[in-house]
Amino acid sequence: MNTVGRPTAPNQVQTKPATLTGGRGLLQNEALIFEGDGWGKTGVDLPEPKTDGADLGDLVRKDPIGLPGLSEPEAMRHYVRLSQKNHAIDLAIYPLGSCTMKHNPRLNEKMARLPGFSDIHPLQPISTVQGALELMDTLAHWLKTLTGMPAVALSPKAGAHGELCGLMAIRAAHEASGEHAKRRKVLVPTSAHGTNPATAAFVGYTVVEVAQTEDGRVDVADLASKLGDDVAAIMVTNPNTCGLFERDILEISRLTHEAGAYFYCDGANFNAIVGRVRPGDLGVDAMHINLHKTFSTPHGGGGPGAGPVVLSEALAPFAPAPWVLHDDNGYRLIEREEDEAEQAFGRLCAFQGQMGMYVRALSYMMSHGSDGLRQVAEDAVLNANYIKARLQDLMSPAFPDGPCMHEALFDDEWLKGTDITTLDFAKAMIDEGFHPMTMYFPLVVHGAMLIEPTETESKAELDRFIEAMRLLAQAAKAGDTDRFKGAPFHAPLRRLDETRAARSPVLRWTAPEGSNQAA
Repeated sequence: MNTVGRPTAPNQVQTKPATLTGGRGLLQNEALIFEGDGWGKTGVDLPEPKTDGADLGDLVRKDPIGLPGLSEPEAMRHYVRLSQKNHAIDLAIYPLGSCTMKHNPRLNEKMARLPGFSDIHPLQPISTVQGALELMDTLAHWLKTLTGMPAVALSPKAGAHGELCGLMAIRAAHEASGEHAKRRKVLVPTSAHGTNPATAAFVGYTVVEVAQTEDGRVDVADLASKLGDDVAAIMVTNPNTCGLFERDILEISRLTHEAGAYFYCDGANFNAIVGRVRPGDLGVDAMHINLHKTFSTPHGGGGPGAGPVVLSEALAPFAPAPWVLHDDNGYRLIEREEDEAEQAFGRLCAFQGQMGMYVRALSYMMSHGSDGLRQVAEDAVLNANYIKARLQDLMSPAFPDGPCMHEALFDDEWLKGTDITTLDFAKAMIDEGFHPMTMYFPLVVHGAMLIEPTETESKAELDRFIEAMRLLAQAAKAGDTDRFKGAPFHAPLRRLDETRAARSPVLRWTAPEGSNQAA
């Protein structure tokens, strides 16, 4: 029996004529909000203004504001209908590699909405936010404990922001030692996240690429040949973007420090080792931690996120302000202008960071406990290896020898001779009800398909995903090209001309000529 979809009974009609309205069953056909007819109404009653705006002079608006008006039920239906067209982690597995899209426990959401967390203001007097500061201090303690690092900067807003923080701390350390003028290079492996070289260049460094070995890891010999007194830092992801642990990590750290450089570790994949490995024990000097990935706070669609950076003893004095200090007088924030922060390189944001993300992350940590966090890594790695083992007879693992870590990486070698591309395969997955995995990344693997199941997927859900992948792989190898080239057939929208969309994007809706909206 086909486990992906129910078989059609003999007496059921198998043809699927197009609907007359554009809707399909429970999926309503919903226009853009600007295409509705509610331009002359509002769903909210507002009091008449007490002033006439005369003090605005010639800035008073003379034309309609140009925004549609919706009643409350119309607004609710519009956004619910749109939500039915989106994939979500609450709908099915979200297998994006390198993204760690895991289930978000509702307990975390409940805690983040508690009064005193959800309704505070960053400019409140310190005496009125003692609980929030205590939470930040507790979160910092456990981040330092999990990583084996003595200091942490909480304020960075996400991974790339954390990279910026780490490299700015490294630059400040070299400025303090008088070495910044000559240490102008940052070494980055070919398989690094794209933000790594971008951040290094943004800070003003020259990026030098480090080669990768055939088994998907940093080429230590190439690294050693490029280290010197002109290198400020290396940026290595561990586990790396190929889903592999850098087994020479201690040697990488030793060589880096011998050259007088600092070791920045991209912590995007911390979910694979949390509770199992402390980066500080590996010689790491700075590492960002994506709270919105490892510790399950919702991410995607633009945020919010949080990317605290843990720092070694050598870099701790240069951490950005502010940070929390606990003494006999309670909790307070240390700012740059105070003596305790005289070596801080500055601030990364106006205030203290993302309070909602702090609450969610600490809730996740405390509900799991030390043994639970260890199991997070173990189950994430187990699930990824299960996917690799179940698919490797039909698809081609990019690095077949040995286990992977938290994500399984396949290349497109198995598609050769089928006239089907990685993109075609991804579009066909949408028809089967699954969001595609990360495609064409990392760039060092041709036609890459990077799958990260995370620890929150059950074996039943993994089997459902794997069965769909196997059926699609078998269809591709059997020559069922039409299934892939025209996909997706069953999505709300068909395949876009992605080249045209990238080169000539339409970024603003324009009302049709002659319509009420245009007038």
